[in-house]
Amino acid sequence: MAYELKNIPIYKNHEAPADGPSVRDRDDVHLQRIGKKPVLKRNFGVLSILGFSCTIIATWEGLLDTFVIALTNGGPAGAVYAFIFAWTGTTCCFLLLSELASMAPTSGGQYHWCAMLAPSSTMKFSSYITGWLAVIGWQAAFASTAYLCGTEIQGAAILAYETYNAEAWQGTLIMWASLLLALGVNLVGGKFLPRLENLILVVHILGFFGIMIPLTYMSDHKTKEEVFTQFLNGGNFASQGLSWFVGMTGCVFAFAGGDAAVHMAEEVANASRAIPCAIMLSVAINGSLGFGMLIAMLFCSGNIDDALNSPTGYPYIEIFHQATGSVPGALAMLSICLIIGGFSVIGMLAATSRQFWSFARDRGVPGWRLWSQVSSRHLPTYSVYLTMTVAWLLGLINIGSAVALNDITSMAVSGLYTSYLVVAVLLLYRRCRGDIAAYDENAETVINVPGAPLVWGPFRVPGIWGILVNIYACIYMVIVIFFSFWPSEMNPSLEDMNFSVVGTVGVVILAIAYYLLRARHVYKGPVLEVGW
Repeated sequence: MAYELKNIPIYKNHEAPADGPSVRDRDDVHLQRIGKKPVLKRNFGVLSILGFSCTIIATWEGLLDTFVIALTNGGPAGAVYAFIFAWTGTTCCFLLLSELASMAPTSGGQYHWCAMLAPSSTMKFSSYITGWLAVIGWQAAFASTAYLCGTEIQGAAILAYETYNAEAWQGTLIMWASLLLALGVNLVGGKFLPRLENLILVVHILGFFGIMIPLTYMSDHKTKEEVFTQFLNGGNFASQGLSWFVGMTGCVFAFAGGDAAVHMAEEVANASRAIPCAIMLSVAINGSLGFGMLIAMLFCSGNIDDALNSPTGYPYIEIFHQATGSVPGALAMLSICLIIGGFSVIGMLAATSRQFWSFARDRGVPGWRLWSQVSSRHLPTYSVYLTMTVAWLLGLINIGSAVALNDITSMAVSGLYTSYLVVAVLLLYRRCRGDIAAYDENAETVINVPGAPLVWGPFRVPGIWGILVNIYACIYMVIVIFFSFWPSEMNPSLEDMNFSVVGTVGVVILAIAYYLLRARHVYKGPVLEVGW
């Protein structure tokens, strides 16, 4: 079945003006080829979307937050090899995301790709569940990022004032303050956020050296044997290998959010090329900076027991303190992480709200008529408000149990990687069958939607290499998803149990219930908004 485009407002059937179409004109036509009307402003360019992607993934900053997980289970040597495994696996996953984003650069991302790749008999339900898995992952990731930002600020206060008696409700209030900052920036609209992302990209890179140089210069260094050969099994698991896999999830979380740029696709100029470029450059930049920071932290970690038992709740803060021997010096280094963390919350709100808005546009969530609306300023305002409200309410969990809120982090990993896995398996199936045609810039039919031809975008990994990358990515994602549900120690108490599987499966069950009651009547997969 082939659909012929009609009523294209820019230029019909690619009959461009004599001086050639602009990039934004081509973007609008390409968006209509995958069935969507352009309703958002394309304010992001290659550099700004690279900054957006880099600061959301924020590997070296995220690694500092999750350093304790890899250090407890795996030890210094385990953390090194876990990072390498996570980096290679993430690279293969990001290659897949880049290929799919190049084929269909839409804010929907995973559920749209599932719909275009899945067999017609299972398309509707499989894309619906994939959409909800992405919703779970992104909403949990946004709340987790805001929570980390709030509790890091609280950790800085604990370091600065020995008499400060930290309370859980105070961390929640600080988290809410970071959410309000993110809301204010996101509601400004226009070119403010892209310009801000350009600035944060500079801070992201220069901040790495602002921490690396004093850390390595001022601290005492461990031997290479202590770093590269010392394994720990702090969770008392049955084997060192099992402990290593559990600790690996800390490195995995440091790479989370690779599809952030995808969900901004309808606001990016030359999206089919810019998005893959941003995704792959971000994994290269963040992987390099993250590995450098990990090695530096391991060589300069001082007394590991003191770091793991730091009253701040974050071992890296104690490592900064040990390295500098000064509270002001440690706070100066910490301030770099806090600034980047705060701006990561801003970007996370943008990506999370766009993913939810797109799913609502295709009628996949309750109240889709409201959440799919776009304001006169070309912003999905109601989806932004809803995303804020969800994170706001999740912050209340911290008052009752910080461990329970930490499980939200595992939900982010399991939700996102399960949605990646679904589309990765479908893409492997399609590419092995040879169902995807070569890239054609001037095709005049709707493509890459259910029932339409599948066509590669300008970015792809060709031939046998694409198949091998796809297979490795699938294996990696299965491992990540499986161990994201594990507790951090053997025979955990009720307080230390990882209940993320309950949260993830619980939301999926509710989504299925909604599907049976209502969504199966209104959700048909990605809605084709253009005429043919």
